[in-house]
Amino acid sequence: MSGHSKWATIKHKKGALDARRGKIFTKLIKEITVAARLGGGDPDANPRLRTAIAAAKAENMPADNIKRAIQKGTGELPGTSYEESVYEGYGPGGVAMMVEVATDNKNRTISEIRHIFSKNGGNLSESGSVAWMFHKKGYIVVEKEKADEEKLLNLVMETGAEDLNDDDSNWEIFTAVNDFQRVVERLKAENITPAVAEISMIPQSYVKLSGKSAQQVLRLSEELEDHDDVQHVYSNFDIEESELHALAEAK
Repeated sequence: MSGHSKWATIKHKKGALDARRGKIFTKLIKEITVAARLGGGDPDANPRLRTAIAAAKAENMPADNIKRAIQKGTGELPGTSYEESVYEGYGPGGVAMMVEVATDNKNRTISEIRHIFSKNGGNLSESGSVAWMFHKKGYIVVEKEKADEEKLLNLVMETGAEDLNDDDSNWEIFTAVNDFQRVVERLKAENITPAVAEISMIPQSYVKLSGKSAQQVLRLSEELEDHDDVQHVYSNFDIEESELHALAEAK
């Protein structure tokens, strides 16, 4: 997720994510609600709910908000019923994209997602058209200033994480889904706070972009992420970090 991780980290440093705190909370509440509805309200017996709660706590969501979201999912409190869908398509430069949504109106959502793709030089495609390019894994990004390679490598080996990659100013850690929470908890025990920690769809290969195509795919990604029903956007673009910084400064 190379380019995507760098873009998320750069925006975080610029404070852009702080301005979207309410939108982030909305997405996290949806995820908690859906996870509780599908797997029950006990995080010890529901790995997806446990991961969603950890993500909410990382964003400093109040405990009462988390509790209410769980209760809405289990039916203890009234709430909206969300349906999950995954849309697949291509962005500028032939970049593969997967968009996970949680919506109470599937027809409205797919129409709006299709419009966002088309106006930004992309197009929706059939189910399964790009999913084969991705694998579901735990994905953790640690900025290099937060930890050295030897320390992280030892931690990766001890916790059973799959891989540690050097990605310019970041370290990328990949785990099996079942090992993700254990690795995150171990990092925090070592006072290492990840810039990104999520269950993600990791591309098998990447498409290098620059110039106009890079600008277009970032605009498409951000418009998709800003949509109220979109939970996650996964893509296989890779853009040089220097260009990402320049595009961030231009915003």
